[in-house]
Amino acid sequence: MRQEFILETRQLSKEFKGFVAVDRVDLRIRRGSIHALIGPNGAGKTTCFNLLTKFLTPSSGQILFEGQDITALSPVRIARQGVIRSFQISSVFPHLTVLENVCIALQQRLMKTSFQFWRSERVLDQLHPRALELLREVDLEAYAAIPAVELSYGRKRALEIATTLAMDPQLMLLDEPTQGMGLEDVDRIRQLIKKVAANRTVLMVEHNMSVVSSIADTITVLQRGAVLAEGPYAEVSQNPAVIEAYMGSASTALKGAH
Repeated sequence: MRQEFILETRQLSKEFKGFVAVDRVDLRIRRGSIHALIGPNGAGKTTCFNLLTKFLTPSSGQILFEGQDITALSPVRIARQGVIRSFQISSVFPHLTVLENVCIALQQRLMKTSFQFWRSERVLDQLHPRALELLREVDLEAYAAIPAVELSYGRKRALEIATTLAMDPQLMLLDEPTQGMGLEDVDRIRQLIKKVAANRTVLMVEHNMSVVSSIADTITVLQRGAVLAEGPYAEVSQNPAVIEAYMGSASTALKGAH
């Protein structure tokens, strides 16, 4: 029987020389949902992401994926389980074409090898049909033949999502996917996240409350490493403790994102 929650943490904590960066966090990520992790600067969001993907080792607590304890697994084994963090994996090569970038990511997953693209041209050719499908999914098919370096910033992010999809994630972790973007690119990535999440689960850290309010099913607010509030946006945005935590312009953004 499939688990209702694809990922859970139980009392997950991380301490750095006496400083508690993540403090007994309990997360439950519902299968097939978009779940946003938000909070003021220094709230522990990135540290939490690093714990989930095992770039950091928890000081205490558990991480469960598909009901199985994965707390002790390495980052490589976590990725092979289907937990893939976008914008962190080294899968975009600026001077290769957009298509070649996706083929390399596909090779890594299917062949279980490192990026040995200089020895695998024939193998990469065989991966073209699937790579083109992925580019179509992120609206980059028309850019397949151009070098990745020539893409706009927003389309580079779309390519990074395509290379993440090539790893066949069951759970995609997106780390500030719209950071540094103009309004047009923000809207493009917002729609793209919604599209790729149709058959997947997404956990994202995002500061843009307009994006969070429009696509997230559940929001978890962190403050000083601990969970301050959780629920749908309409509920969380009215929580006095959340408004106080954000203060000033950020709290105004919380209330006015719609």
